Amino acid sequence: MAARKTATANKVNSVAKMEAELASLKSQLEKARSSQEAAAKKEADKATKEADKAAKKAQAAAAKVKAARAKKKSAAQQKQLKAAQTAAAAAKKAATAAKSAATDAKSKLSVISADNALATKVAKAVAKEEAAITKKLAAAEKKKAAAAAKKAAAAAKKKAAADKKKAAAAAKKAAAAAKKKAAAAKKKAAAAAKKKAAAEKKKAAAAKKKAAEKAKKVATKAKTKAKAGAKKKPGRPAKKAATKKAATKTAAKKPGRPAKSGAAKKKPGRPPKSAAAKKAPGRRGRPPKAK
Repeated sequence: MAARKTATANKVNSVAKMEAELASLKSQLEKARSSQEAAAKKEADKATKEADKAAKKAQAAAAKVKAARAKKKSAAQQKQLKAAQTAAAAAKKAATAAKSAATDAKSKLSVISADNALATKVAKAVAKEEAAITKKLAAAEKKKAAAAAKKAAAAAKKKAAADKKKAAAAAKKAAAAAKKKAAAAKKKAAAAAKKKAAAEKKKAAAAKKKAAEKAKKVATKAKTKAKAGAKKKPGRPAKKAATKKAATKTAAKKPGRPAKSGAAKKKPGRPPKSAAAKKAPGRRGRPPKAK
């Protein structure tokens, strides 16, 4: 845009320079024509004066001839008349030549004056036309510059809108990608948590099963031991492993006291526990933890 403005300014400056040069040439031409017209006028005035002077001389010579003719016709007078006639003829001829020169000078002056007047008129018309062309050219350049500026502004606006749209699309795409990534991460975390929970549940179930199997094994072992004890002492009813062990401990601590059954050992009012719910023989406190 700056380059376009510079080019326009250069064109206008070139036109202005040409106008200045043309004005200088016109001034010089007008000055030369004015000098020529003044010289022609001076020459015409001089020729007119010379013609008037020659005419007066011719009149004086004609008067002398007339006076000489009025006198007597002597030889001297005849000679004088002849001389006067010769002088009058020469004066008349000079007057005619001077009159012709004056006429030519006036005619030349008239032509020069007419040419100068026409040249002045043409110069004024040319100057007016040049001013109109310069004004028109400047207006065209201004209009062109305005159109170029408007076009550049429209292009800049369009580019800004495109950049804004592109940035919005990029932001939307980034947001969608971030949302998708977050959803994927959430889904992955949920799957990992679910898998971990399933593994923990499976582990707890395995531990529970193992504990149940161990408890069952212990109960079976206690039952087998109880049966073996019942075989060793015939006549006595078979006791549960826990009851037998408790009775054995009681008998060891307090000799002479009869062995009590498992139900008799418990506090009154409490219901008996099942074999699976009982603790392992000889162990108190918390039940074994699942592995």
